[in-house]
Amino acid sequence: MSDSLVIIPTFNEIENIEAIIDEVFHLKKDFDILIVDDNSPDGTATKVIELQEKYPERLFLEVRKEKSGLGTAYIHGFKWALARKYEYIFEMDADFSHRPSDLQRLYRACKNGADLAIGSRYKKGVNVVNWPLYRVLLSYGASFYVKLITGMGIHDPTAGFVCYKRNVLEAINLDTIKFVGYAFQIEMKFRAYLKKFKIEEVSIIFTDREKGKSKMSTSIMWEAIFGVITMKFRSLFTKV
Repeated sequence: MSDSLVIIPTFNEIENIEAIIDEVFHLKKDFDILIVDDNSPDGTATKVIELQEKYPERLFLEVRKEKSGLGTAYIHGFKWALARKYEYIFEMDADFSHRPSDLQRLYRACKNGADLAIGSRYKKGVNVVNWPLYRVLLSYGASFYVKLITGMGIHDPTAGFVCYKRNVLEAINLDTIKFVGYAFQIEMKFRAYLKKFKIEEVSIIFTDREKGKSKMSTSIMWEAIFGVITMKFRSLFTKV
């Protein structure tokens, strides 16, 4: 058993799932993988079950009844990891927007003193490939907005490529996390920030998916925009 678990939420990722799993398992550093699948109708979970024969004791699968949001998928995965012996717990997308090789860099950052390591698109300029200009501007603008409202000095607070040390997740009451979309990523970082954990950003190159469909929606974006204000206001009056 590795000391590190990579949580990958999936919904209709049959075009990517085998390749992403294979690439993670061919890294020099050993990582275990937990797929949290929202009952994908395209057979993603069935493919993972097949791959479990190839990677016994390293590849795990949790299938939920329906599509219930990115945040709840990660919370499910975090609780699964905390019930076991993992010391480093990662978030990563299935679509290769996050390069598996960068897992090792996030791991080293936490090994060397960070409590939370973020794969950052904006630490050194804008490192995004294949996004249209409007989406780059929207994402970069959202990051500036979050910094302004929350006071966090994080260049990429909406990033979904993250390594948590176990003690960070143990310190956060996961049952009180409010958001389910991309605002979930902001809320988790904000909770860690308020608890004064050491947060480090590792510059990465983010590449938009080539296969499958994006899960981005208007409702997810509005949750992030208005949720940040609500989250900051709530933090002034309640202890996290």
